[in-house]
Amino acid sequence: MDEVTTYHPPCTITPRIVRAIADICEVIGRLGAMEDTTRGLWLRRINRLRTIQGSLAIEGNTLSLEQITAILEGKRVIAPPREIQEVRNAITAYDRLPRWNPEKEADFLEAHKTLMRGLLDSAGCYRQGGVGIMARERVIHVAPSAKRVPALMRDLFEWLKASEHHPLVTSAIFHYELEFIHPFEDGNGRIGRLWQTLILSRWNPIFTAVPVESMVYKRQQDYYEALAQSTSKGDSSPFVEFMMAAIQEALAQYTTPQVTPQVARLLFVLKDEMSRGEIQAALGLKDRKSFRSRYLAPALNAGLIEMTIPERPNSRLQKYSLTEKGRRFVHELQEKIKIWKCDGVR
Repeated sequence: MDEVTTYHPPCTITPRIVRAIADICEVIGRLGAMEDTTRGLWLRRINRLRTIQGSLAIEGNTLSLEQITAILEGKRVIAPPREIQEVRNAITAYDRLPRWNPEKEADFLEAHKTLMRGLLDSAGCYRQGGVGIMARERVIHVAPSAKRVPALMRDLFEWLKASEHHPLVTSAIFHYELEFIHPFEDGNGRIGRLWQTLILSRWNPIFTAVPVESMVYKRQQDYYEALAQSTSKGDSSPFVEFMMAAIQEALAQYTTPQVTPQVARLLFVLKDEMSRGEIQAALGLKDRKSFRSRYLAPALNAGLIEMTIPERPNSRLQKYSLTEKGRRFVHELQEKIKIWKCDGVR
């Protein structure tokens, strides 16, 4: 009689991981349900585009958020055909997330086939040769031999079904183990990020609209270092800690900042770098004191704009520009207006 073995991926649950789980659960609890249907629609759409851009950018795709939006809308985009195909595949894959079961290996293979259609002859099939993980032209991991892949993946899915870890931890461990096995000839990174999102979204639907992949892209070098550290230690905890931090950062940027109509007007007229007088003139305001108290100061305090000479706030050469947070607010509001128009809202 064959001996039955149960695979348990090694992962030390560190105090840092425990704190991150508590913090993430608290944030999700505060966020709760979407405030309204319209807001849910535009926020989900924007963050899905960010997710796709972030995941593909890690793999070298150069298309901008605007180009990806155009592809989604069926518009013509001038770009390398392969990159356009990658975007189209990713849009289809993320749209199909609700129909896939994260515990089913057949769904996993179908998802890879969807992501790599037209890009890889063996899409949806485990590799037949050796592969490794590269980071900046350096091999950081040589994957197990191809003949071991089917058994390793079966063990991994059996573990996923039985895992008693918190879903935040389970999803990250699965992601790491998948990258360690590297079961496909290509597309391992994007399917790993997609499947982690799927596992998380089955725990809490809010993760269908949280662009974790875009945060991973922002910290791409740390992502590869966390993979390498986990492999070196024989323990996935460094990678789990990294993913917890990426999720925390993504959740922090999940909501659009609540601003007054006055601040919103300022953000929309602020182009590149402008002086106080230029902004005030663009707004058509004459009262300098009112402008500072109702427009300028709240925008600065909210981190939506910043000074070009912060060490000399009263300099006559002082100008102001949008921060990343401010640019994101403007972009999201523009997207919201587009959706309102498409829905007949005026």
